[in-house]
Amino acid sequence: MPNDKVYLQGHIDVPPDRLQAVAEALPLHIELTLAEPGCLFFEVVPSNDVAGRYLVSEIFSDQAAFDAHQQRIKSSGWFVVTQGISRDYTIRKGE
Repeated sequence: MPNDKVYLQGHIDVPPDRLQAVAEALPLHIELTLAEPGCLFFEVVPSNDVAGRYLVSEIFSDQAAFDAHQQRIKSSGWFVVTQGISRDYTIRKGE
């Protein structure tokens, strides 16, 4: 049976003037994402090396679960708070 999991790794670089708003919105974003069907792992943590950078790691059970997550966040407070902020993500399927 093939591994259909979707993995996202990368970071979001939050400008200093938006750090507080992002930090305040993050707990709910994590809670809602972890409650999504097909979310196997979701972590967003501050980088120890780069100020304002959050490291992002996600694993979803399949493409449909990942797509549903992407669709949900477009109508979320997280989307509003982080709109326009630079992201650098790599997405891959399988192992």
